[in-house]
Amino acid sequence: MVASIVGFMKKLAVVCVIFLGFTAVKADDYVYKVDLIRAAPDRLLDLIELLKKDLDNYSNYGIQQPFMMRHSQGDHWDLLVIWPIESMATYFDESNVSKREESVFLNKPYDNIIWDYISFHEELFVTGPDQETFNQMFTDYNYYHVEIFMALAGKRRELLKERIMENDYLVGIGKRPNLIFNKIAGGQWDNFSIGFYNDILDYASSPEIEAIEKEKIARDAGFEGTDYIGSYLRRFILKHHDTLAGAVRP
Repeated sequence: MVASIVGFMKKLAVVCVIFLGFTAVKADDYVYKVDLIRAAPDRLLDLIELLKKDLDNYSNYGIQQPFMMRHSQGDHWDLLVIWPIESMATYFDESNVSKREESVFLNKPYDNIIWDYISFHEELFVTGPDQETFNQMFTDYNYYHVEIFMALAGKRRELLKERIMENDYLVGIGKRPNLIFNKIAGGQWDNFSIGFYNDILDYASSPEIEAIEKEKIARDAGFEGTDYIGSYLRRFILKHHDTLAGAVRP
């Protein structure tokens, strides 16, 4: 039974990658799974405790521990859980499917008690940075700025390019670049980025750079100027959610 389910899921993953029309996975792209979760009314704190215990047991399952954040303002989800899975083939490998059976959340059917705690759940498979960079950023920083995008038809590649341009601008003015994640399959979002900060003061701080120098940095990154960064982004997006979030540690 398990083998047949695994076989079906492998085929489903291949179909999703081929037919959904999102950016193809290259050999050097690392793959991540993302879960966006909204708790049932009055169950958020209970759900967090369940998931924290689950996070603490991932090493026992033989799976890398995911990272979890709780949004503080600006979006409809309560929790974002993200973890490296290496590749789609690795994720759907029968041995890895079996490891996840011990989890209280992963791979659980919708009649499982965990879903009594959840009103909304959306999952994505995305490509992202190398695993070492990912782990280091989530280990070092506890405060995040998450921007999630749905692209206009035919604009997904240009949206990704814009996010890279914006990272070039951030580096140019002396700020940390965002980690960028691009959809393979799953929910409605095409692309999202995570900025990493120590706290809200770190997020709000801005390097002291002369306006004329900022203009040059923006143009070097590919924008017409600093005042055009936001309007340039709007050329490519149908929908955009934006939130600040704090780390939830086990």
